[in-house]
Amino acid sequence: MTPERIAGRLEAGPELFRLLLEDLTEADARWKPSPDRWSIAQVLEHLSHVEGHGFRLRLDRMLEEDYPLLEGYDQEALAAQGRYDSGDPEESFAHFEDQRADNAAFVRDLEPALLARRGRHAQLGDITVSDLLHEWVFHDLGHLRQVAELIRARKYYPEMGALREYYHIEP
Repeated sequence: MTPERIAGRLEAGPELFRLLLEDLTEADARWKPSPDRWSIAQVLEHLSHVEGHGFRLRLDRMLEEDYPLLEGYDQEALAAQGRYDSGDPEESFAHFEDQRADNAAFVRDLEPALLARRGRHAQLGDITVSDLLHEWVFHDLGHLRQVAELIRARKYYPEMGALREYYHIEP
């Protein structure tokens, strides 16, 4: 994909999340289906954090440095440390939206030749700017799915009565 097409996908992410988040209460956003699963509030704080401390940081280093060493981003370790626990869901989402608007505009203006620039991921080895941009969109889609599943389980499944028999949910 071209930088312009990737940028379009990145721009769409917050809009898709916003549609899913309509009519959620604070209790809905903080609900966890089990202690080892994330709440929507945690997902939003993670998105806010990884936008700058993961994706944009790596992108900038790959564009500014020759073959930089890129540290891993262990979202599960950060979650276990409580990094995503304290954010206000609306503030986390607003911060994510602001960063994403800037990042999408930056990606849109990338020269296609820059997609081949490389970095060395600490755990995975060589990655290109193109790899990172595709992961960025893939990452959004995974968390959109996660948020949709949490909403299904919290808001709709309990209200389906006997029709719940047709479904097995694991948010």
